[in-house]
Amino acid sequence: MKRKQAAGYAARSALFLACMAAARICAAGEQQYEPLSASVHTIMHHSVADRASPRLTFDSQAEGAVWLFEMSKRMEKYIPDDITRQDFLMTVQYEAARAGLDPQLVLGLIQVESKFRKYAVSKAGARGYMQVMPFWTKLIGDGQQNLFSLRTNLRYGCTILRHYLDIERGNMSRALARYNGTLGQSRYPDNVLRAWTAHWNYERGTPRIIRSIARRCTTRSTCLADIFRGSSNVVLSSRCFMTCSRWAWATS
Repeated sequence: MKRKQAAGYAARSALFLACMAAARICAAGEQQYEPLSASVHTIMHHSVADRASPRLTFDSQAEGAVWLFEMSKRMEKYIPDDITRQDFLMTVQYEAARAGLDPQLVLGLIQVESKFRKYAVSKAGARGYMQVMPFWTKLIGDGQQNLFSLRTNLRYGCTILRHYLDIERGNMSRALARYNGTLGQSRYPDNVLRAWTAHWNYERGTPRIIRSIARRCTTRSTCLADIFRGSSNVVLSSRCFMTCSRWAWATS
């Protein structure tokens, strides 16, 4: 009798542990490996192999400068260093636009995925800002890319999200759930969309920036226009923007 009770207890314990393990896997929520067609593989491979330097891709310098200033203010509590923050934002905007994504959505996704921690690693092994699973580097890359590299991580993350959006025919909630490995559940998409609208929503055109004649920023040695020429040595801070002689603020 005691032997049967012990066996029953052991079976229940094993079942409980198995359920807990399954819950942890589900909660981790990472991209799932799926075979790709030859055409999709070729497109994604070319996408992650592109070595173009990140740059802001707005219709005008003024519009890009407004966006960078506004996002930099919001991002400061996550990434205090001016250079690191600016490089991050420029890369997000470039990679998102390149993949046909809204950069504000990508910022919301990164907030939920990693809280803007460059070296974040999930229990399932997903890495970096956008929590990319390592199998992707072998599936569509050369297997050697460093997913902790800013450009590499954002390039892969945006390419993968674009792929899922295409699969789901533009259904954002399903694409986000697929990105997180939780297709059929709404919690993750809701969290990303909530972060997007609550913290990163941005409407173009308010405020305006008016260009003035002066050529150089009075607080930095680099010109604001260098941002749009791909310079890697430009640093913009709130103080730089507010005192720069090249740009003057006005409300629309």
